[in-house]
Amino acid sequence: MNTMEDLPELPTLAALENPAPPTVSPSSNKPLVESPKEPVIAEVLPVPSLPGPTNAETLKVVPVTPVKTKLTPIQTVVAASAPTMDLQPWASVSSTHAASPMEEITPAAPPAKAERLLSLDAYRGAIMLLMVSGGLGIVQMGEKFPDTVWARISPLLKHVPWTGGVPWDMIQPAFMFMVGVAMPFSYAKRIERGESGWQLFFHALGRAMVLVLLGVLCSSGAKDVTNWTFTNVLSQIGLGYVFLFLLWRTGTWGQLLGSLAILGGYWAWFAHSPLPPPAATTYPEGVFEGFFAHWNMNANVASTFDQWFLNRFPRLEPFVASEGGYQTLNFIPSIVTMCMGLMAGRFLQSERTHAVKVVGLIGVGAAVTVLGIIASDQLCPIVKRIWTPSWVLFSGGIVTILLASFYFVVEVLRARWLAWPFAVVGMNSILVYLLSQFSKGWIKERLHQHLEPDLFKGQFAPMIESGAVLGVIWLLCWYLYRQRAFLRI
Repeated sequence: MNTMEDLPELPTLAALENPAPPTVSPSSNKPLVESPKEPVIAEVLPVPSLPGPTNAETLKVVPVTPVKTKLTPIQTVVAASAPTMDLQPWASVSSTHAASPMEEITPAAPPAKAERLLSLDAYRGAIMLLMVSGGLGIVQMGEKFPDTVWARISPLLKHVPWTGGVPWDMIQPAFMFMVGVAMPFSYAKRIERGESGWQLFFHALGRAMVLVLLGVLCSSGAKDVTNWTFTNVLSQIGLGYVFLFLLWRTGTWGQLLGSLAILGGYWAWFAHSPLPPPAATTYPEGVFEGFFAHWNMNANVASTFDQWFLNRFPRLEPFVASEGGYQTLNFIPSIVTMCMGLMAGRFLQSERTHAVKVVGLIGVGAAVTVLGIIASDQLCPIVKRIWTPSWVLFSGGIVTILLASFYFVVEVLRARWLAWPFAVVGMNSILVYLLSQFSKGWIKERLHQHLEPDLFKGQFAPMIESGAVLGVIWLLCWYLYRQRAFLRI
């Protein structure tokens, strides 16, 4: 499911942290004032011989570029080496090194960039691992042994027929949510590099086009011709990405008002459109009566649009209906799912304390989830397959709470060792998604070919097979992480 957003670049193995503030030399009675905008490039000169006692550790710093300040006398400071911090993603303890008095002191380095939020990579990686696992074969175990604990767990690991939602249904909204979370970090980095507004826009446009085409490629699979459908999660993200970029440019109030307008307008379009004739549905649960019939499976206004739109593309047979009830126009309300992530990302980017961030995300997530439940009773049903507004709120609140949980464990408790196995996958999320779409079957065949045949037989064979495929993909991600190789769009 890549987002595909690139977070800030991987941190270096050593970076300056909390540089020591300059101190005022006893030879000056005036305080040292530094310019907040223009750095001072200092040249270290030998200390001249003076009569009387001398301090061997006192150095005179001559500024090459004058500081724009009202103070004219040259200030004398005592330079000290700043501590360094190991920023390996799994490190939780920083190491320091203080320069000896006789060490050569080099000019001050520019301030280090903000530390990468490993919790975002870990969250995305957990989503991808859950998706690749296929439920670790538990669904197959439940079908094989109906009177066991596996049968009771398996409903949580497969999509609901139509209404409601279980943990397995949260994979796609969480993935799309993380696209929004990553956006402010990604474009902040590009702005630091000096890219203009138009450069940012065309980058977003190019990324959107690539994602749409990748989604079509995944939908086509092994078919003889291109399957021009746009319900794959990559296509859905691509269709909405430019709109998400424009919302990012508006600020918080613009994002809130834009999200309300999208959800309200989409709901009104469904609610006030004439009811299409009943259609053949895959699931009986996809048929409502009364007002909620506007959201019936394959008998709604978005389905009618697809019958017109998708037949504009070359096809072997005319498009009639989606087997699972998914619609191209799902990307419209899913923009709000990504926008919720966008607002959460900007919130995490702020200078607020950890406590405010965690409590704020949990509080907003809980409130939005409750709003979704209320909306499902009064306005429209909770249906993931057509991304109803009530589903946007219900799922969006849950994935926001999950983000707060990852942030608390990784960034507040500093349990980075626990996040690392997920983060190496999250840093290559698009690659992992493509592997899950095209290579899982091939990996299974190679495992059966080269490992002991009896390994994939017996009572737990589905779980062993799923776990082995998951292990192969994880090892590939770990190797690519070690090589600093990441697939980005």
